[in-house]
Amino acid sequence: MEDMNARSPVLVLEPQRGWGLVRSAAADLKAGLRLFPLAAALGWLDIKMRYRGSILGPLWLTLSTAVMIGATGVVYGYLFHMDLKTYLPFLSLSIVLWGYIGTVVNDAGTVFTQNTPLFHSMRIPASLPVMQVIVRNLLVLLHNMVVVAVVFAVFRIWPHQIWSLLLSLPVWIVDSFCVILLIGMLGARFRDIAPIVASLLQIFFFVTPVIWKPELITTGRQYLLLDPFYSLLEIVRAPLLGRTVDAVVWGAAIGHSVLLWLLAAILFCRMRSRIPYWI
Repeated sequence: MEDMNARSPVLVLEPQRGWGLVRSAAADLKAGLRLFPLAAALGWLDIKMRYRGSILGPLWLTLSTAVMIGATGVVYGYLFHMDLKTYLPFLSLSIVLWGYIGTVVNDAGTVFTQNTPLFHSMRIPASLPVMQVIVRNLLVLLHNMVVVAVVFAVFRIWPHQIWSLLLSLPVWIVDSFCVILLIGMLGARFRDIAPIVASLLQIFFFVTPVIWKPELITTGRQYLLLDPFYSLLEIVRAPLLGRTVDAVVWGAAIGHSVLLWLLAAILFCRMRSRIPYWI
């Protein structure tokens, strides 16, 4: 018995290959899910620390969003010759949803580098800070949805096919997780990724129907489906605005999501173990 214990290795340093990488990645995800209460607590703590000492606290999020929607709605409604009764609900919901998308993508570039002391002090699953970012931005989204609810109540907008949110919201959560993993790992390896992503996101904000309606495009509207943000927005925005989501939009959203999931899974399996060394 002593002979067998003496021969057993204390630490295996041989690089993993093949299914060993997949099993390690799956174990990381399981460990992260077990620590979800910790991720939720850290996400809430991030918001509390950001507004510590403030009188209104997180309500500043709602107030700033309301001011932006009010000012932007009047200006662009006049420029686009839009009826405010239909344009302002569209704009408020679009800006709030885009705010979540934009913040998640921007936070993704530094999700691991900002947690360098945590990775260097203890062994934690790489998925833990990813879930922390998702929880933090979901809480901000819920704060801002108050503005949308008020605008909808004023203009008497009623959601349609609300059951479809049971499909679209999980897609949003999984997409958020995968995009944070993907950009976060690339950002840990290449520090130029964060500013590049921020610049690209500004371009997508103007080419994606956020402050303008898709109906304004009379020819070539089908090319909007090539924009991954358009279909992602539409599967949540359309039911809340009382419209039906076209099957082709759902197909584009699922197609873009599957490509994102596969790419994130491949890179996570190959690059997960190198994150502590890169940061």
